[in-house]
Amino acid sequence: MKALSLALATTLTLVPLAASAQEPPVRWQRRSGPTEVPVTVFHSTQSANLPTAETLRKGELLFEISHRFQPAMSQGSHALWGLDGPVTNRLGLAYAPADRIMVGVLRSNLDDNLEFNAKARVFEGGRESTPFMVGVMGGVALNTQTIGGPGYNGDETQAYAQLILNTRVGGRLALGAVPTFLHNPRIADATAKNAFMLGVNGAFYLSSMAAVFGEWLASGARPDYNDESLTLKDAITLGLQLETGGHFFKLMVTNSTRANPAQVLPGTPYSFTPHEWRFGFNITRVLKIGG
Repeated sequence: MKALSLALATTLTLVPLAASAQEPPVRWQRRSGPTEVPVTVFHSTQSANLPTAETLRKGELLFEISHRFQPAMSQGSHALWGLDGPVTNRLGLAYAPADRIMVGVLRSNLDDNLEFNAKARVFEGGRESTPFMVGVMGGVALNTQTIGGPGYNGDETQAYAQLILNTRVGGRLALGAVPTFLHNPRIADATAKNAFMLGVNGAFYLSSMAAVFGEWLASGARPDYNDESLTLKDAITLGLQLETGGHFFKLMVTNSTRANPAQVLPGTPYSFTPHEWRFGFNITRVLKIGG
């Protein structure tokens, strides 16, 4: 009996020790470092026409459809306040082979303008309350259907390069400046020239889903390439941005009916007065297609 009691006591003592020996040791150390919150200034990769320094994440694809209605909103009900058209249409695709790099293609029905472009975010920093970003962008465009003027030599190729400077003031106001070099702004000229212009843009975020935005393209006075009697003016845009579920909806009033960068950068024949306002929109959708 004493032997049985001794064996039972020994068993009750050894079983918990064996069980505890099989439990994994407690690891109090952090398995990974704290998550770094990426710097964000503008929520979208573009304003109305100007690029921002924001880029897609690796493996993401952006699809865009944009319209600029040619009739003025002031034409009233008989033109459905400008919505009857015709329209300048732009379709675009952009892909991110890496987190800070995008490559894209754009096509506008105005002069059948076909563009290939690339953008990179090269720097980001600043304080949490005033972050800033620096990006670069460039593109080459071919106008495959044009009507040249006197002395036109058939040079339909255009190219541009942009430096993108973005900053945010507080939690709601984003500001940008985009110095731009443009080759061959007037494709109807006998000799291709170069031009410099400055674009500025901003957005005030009313909430995580809504913002008001504006941009100004200071491009300098030059004759319109379709009508030399018209002097081009700066393109100005004001709009409302809505974002949800990977979509950006941008509704705007503008004095420009052009869409692709090499076309809108030289300017517009219309003044930015309510009588000359045109309606436009940009719709973009971001899709994940690769890792």
